[in-house]
Amino acid sequence: MADQLLKEAFQNGASDIHVIPKSSEYFVQIRKVGTILPQRKIPYEEGERLISHYKFKASMDIGERRKPQSGSYSIQYKHQTLSLRISTLPTSHAKESLVIRILPQRTSVPLHQLSLYPSSVNKLLSLLLHAHGLLLFTGPTGSGKSTTLYTLVHYCSQYLKRNVITLEDPVEKQDDGLLQVQVNEKAGITYSTGLRAILRHDPDIIMIGEIRDKETAEIAVQAALSGHLVLSTLHSRDAKGSIYRLLELGIQWHELQQTIVGVTAQRLVRLYCPICGEECNENCIIDSIKKRASVYEILSGENLAIALKEAKGEEVSSRYKKIKDFLKKGVALGFISEKEYKKWIHEE
Repeated sequence: MADQLLKEAFQNGASDIHVIPKSSEYFVQIRKVGTILPQRKIPYEEGERLISHYKFKASMDIGERRKPQSGSYSIQYKHQTLSLRISTLPTSHAKESLVIRILPQRTSVPLHQLSLYPSSVNKLLSLLLHAHGLLLFTGPTGSGKSTTLYTLVHYCSQYLKRNVITLEDPVEKQDDGLLQVQVNEKAGITYSTGLRAILRHDPDIIMIGEIRDKETAEIAVQAALSGHLVLSTLHSRDAKGSIYRLLELGIQWHELQQTIVGVTAQRLVRLYCPICGEECNENCIIDSIKKRASVYEILSGENLAIALKEAKGEEVSSRYKKIKDFLKKGVALGFISEKEYKKWIHEE
């Protein structure tokens, strides 16, 4: 059953598998392009054995059910390596809930497949030419942030010939062109201590998996101020929200003005053929069409200056395009369905 669930999830293009305890049984569901899809129901006894199996494979404590745990392991499927990140959480039903994040080991995607709009890719690439600064990415789970980060740092390593070091928890995708460091709190490698060590390792570009706390935020800003380009993710509702979040973490206003070179918010959307109106697949009459792509709101240059003024509480006379504007454009062009648009607008 464990192998079958992984196989089905991968074939369906799922990013996560959920094994959730209910009042009388376990529910298995998957997340695909941000949407939760039910898969099957299984009895309690089988569900507990299933969770124990995954915990054993991930080198987690099978006997511990009262505390949250995390682990990871890799499997081979059809000549491809899949990295599985396992997380358990105790629930009110006195049972464990388990989530598996599926991370195919593709280091990057072609640049032309990254975004629905080629202009967004060009803007992102232009931001990578900065010698130093802070470039932030935000978006909900499953919005493609990791894919964007890996694609951009792979480009920096292979084509811009810059020394890229990553700090991740865990390392999601292996790339021989990068020097990748995994957070290991038991060994004393936290985001803050790891970042300090990386700064002594002559990096040009530093990729931080996530800015989680004040200490990590401060060191990331220091790295950007000392001549490094820092790429990272941050949890916020939209691009401008990242600025508010850094202020909440104690970053000074003048430091933000000196370090931030760009902030992006993104959503991963299903694409539809503008000619036939059907969801894009391998039989689509437009050969170059993509099944899924990200839509980006990118704040840089003048737009970033406007967002910084708004965050400071100053009056602004002009506005910039937000992510819902780019989603509207996709609907008008026929690449995004009304249903997909309403899903993200409801979130906004």
